[in-house]
Amino acid sequence: MTSETRRLTRKGQETRRRIVAAAAQLMYERGLTEATLEDVRAAAGVSGSQVYHYFDDKQALLLAVIEYQTEAVLDLQQPLFDKLDTMAGLRQWRDSLVEYQRRLQCRGGCPIGSLGSEVAENNPEARLAVASGFLRWEAAIRQGLQAMHARGELRGDPEDLALATLAALQGGLLLTQLQRRVKPLEVALDASLDHIESLTERDRPHAGTASAT
Repeated sequence: MTSETRRLTRKGQETRRRIVAAAAQLMYERGLTEATLEDVRAAAGVSGSQVYHYFDDKQALLLAVIEYQTEAVLDLQQPLFDKLDTMAGLRQWRDSLVEYQRRLQCRGGCPIGSLGSEVAENNPEARLAVASGFLRWEAAIRQGLQAMHARGELRGDPEDLALATLAALQGGLLLTQLQRRVKPLEVALDASLDHIESLTERDRPHAGTASAT
């Protein structure tokens, strides 16, 4: 929540949130260009003056939507983020992401990624806001891997592994959306987690090797 939002009354915060939620849904369904401020006003059930009371222009609303979608995506995974310091927790997180896409019938893709693809080349401010959201997502994954590394259970660089895992997730989500099947997401995440698991296995003597006496 920004300092400006905190200065609003409770009713003002609720109205602002309703506008942002309506805008987020419309931008998710129609894209940035097709989701007009008039559409947002109608969907939120507010007047045009109320929209402009909280947001100077569509750019300001877009930045609020990026923050809103980032919080929504991360909050949904938060209970699982706390368990990413074990392979069992990582697999549970993977299963949850796949099942969520299955419930959505593989529609919509990643709300943050969808926004990012629309603003990456023509809106530097929004691009940085989306990138910041992805950095928070990456950090949540990295925290669990760093805990494993600190305990001596994981070889390799937790930062690189977290980035690779998030990249696999995003690529899997895009292909799942396009192909309308969860297999791309399953394969992408399994490949990433299998690699992480291989780095948790300690070197063992080969079968048949005599132990030192």
